[in-house]
This record gives sequence, structure tokens and C-alpha cells, in this order.
Amino acid sequence: MAFNNAPDLTKNPPRSARVRLGGYVILARMLDKGRALLAGKNGEYNYACPMDERFLDFAGVSADALKKQLASGKGDGEIIAWIQKNAKNKPSDAEIASWSTYAEQRVPGDVESRQYFTELHSKAGAKREDISTWFDLLDLDDYVSFGGKA
Repeated sequence: MAFNNAPDLTKNPPRSARVRLGGYVILARMLDKGRALLAGKNGEYNYACPMDERFLDFAGVSADALKKQLASGKGDGEIIAWIQKNAKNKPSDAEIASWSTYAEQRVPGDVESRQYFTELHSKAGAKREDISTWFDLLDLDDYVSFGGKA
């Protein structure tokens, strides 16, 4: 099957983890990575990475089941409808909003994570003092990876 809607993540980054789809953060980015993976254009991006797993666990969806939906050519709206119908968990709109706000504000919570975060931050833009959350770091890394100057 041709994946006409698959982004080429060797040329451009996926959507920011901040982009909300069905109220969920992370999901739009994960869909971009999944479509790119299926098309062989995922570059250095990994589908079902630890951040994606946070979404999958909250929603109650398996990475494999979601990837099968992407492989069938479903668009974003169809994926949202599929999640609402098939997810093990059925969070309310308020729960989704609360979870998304929390995810957007997440910072490294332990020493090992903080060291990893600091190492990536140093490589991507050591002089950027506004980088404090995981989403901040992802956005910076995407920007720098595709030619931007920190």
C-alpha cells in the first residue's frame, strides 16, 4: 500500500508532541512516526518510544493495534474515532485534558533522567535557558536536527 499521507521524517520532523489530537498530546507525533515507519521514512524517529508508551498506557491502546490502523491508511480523524471506540480505557474529555496538561509540563523526575535530559539539552542548545520540560527538549531537538540554530 502506498502511504500518501506518510511524512518523510528524514526531511522534516514529526508534529510537536504539544499538538493535540482528540485532546491528546503526543498522539499526532506518534501517528507521524508510525506512518513514516510504515513508509520506510522514519529516519531516527522511533514509533512506540517511551513517550508514546505514556499515551498508549493512558488511552488503553496497543502500539501494534494502532500501527495496523495506520497501515490501513486511516487519517487522523478516523484514528481518533477508532481510539474512542476500541481503547481499553475510556477517559472523559476532562481526564484527557488533565493528562495532556500534565504530560506537557513533565520534567525529568529522577537523577538518571535528569542526566540524560541535560546531556541532550547540552548537545541541542546549551545556551537555551528556556528548556525545562521534555516537550521543550523535543521541540528544540527537532528544530536543531533539521538545520535550525539554537
